[in-house]
Amino acid sequence: MNKIIISPSILSADFANLEHDIIRAENAGADWLHIDVMDGHFVPNITIGVPVTASIKKVAHIPLDVHLMIENPEKYVEPFAKAGADILTFHYEAMKSEEDIFKIISYIKSFGIKAGMSIKPKTPAKNCFKFLNELDMLLVMTVEPGFGGQKFMADCAEKIKLIREKNSEIIIQVDGGINEETSKICKSFGANSLVAGNYIYKSDDINYAVKSLK
Repeated sequence: MNKIIISPSILSADFANLEHDIIRAENAGADWLHIDVMDGHFVPNITIGVPVTASIKKVAHIPLDVHLMIENPEKYVEPFAKAGADILTFHYEAMKSEEDIFKIISYIKSFGIKAGMSIKPKTPAKNCFKFLNELDMLLVMTVEPGFGGQKFMADCAEKIKLIREKNSEIIIQVDGGINEETSKICKSFGANSLVAGNYIYKSDDINYAVKSLK
């Protein structure tokens, strides 16, 4: 619980110089690399898919933390697992039933990788409690998923405390408006993984940005 896992979001990286920005984050001490996959349906934006993830795997030396902001995520578990995802996170809101959630968790783990589930700002913490013992990670969104650079929603961060009270072992990741100040709030509630895009990649000093979050 003492170690804080920093996962820079490449959504804020320079896509024309992606390998360069991946190496910059690694050299600054990043632990994972956060890859936001958007389909234009579950969220309004469209980002990257399996081929780019596979290319990133060839140059990255840290685990790939792949966040599926997509409909029907079960269809894409195998392709992303084979492309090199080390952590694969689906959205609670993209699933049709509790049974389907248990199934996809098991399916992700069958590839020997970590299974994560994410909840959007309007989803109550209690909705995920029954799945915590099966999951490796729970991602709390503190902005509406789909766009980078949004303002941190402090009330969403309060879910972290409720989740941590239910499970002391699970990785609780937070994504959305994370910077030096908001990271302190999240860590105080029990978060131990932080996703940051603009704060890291738009920083004048990427080494300080990563270090300040830890």
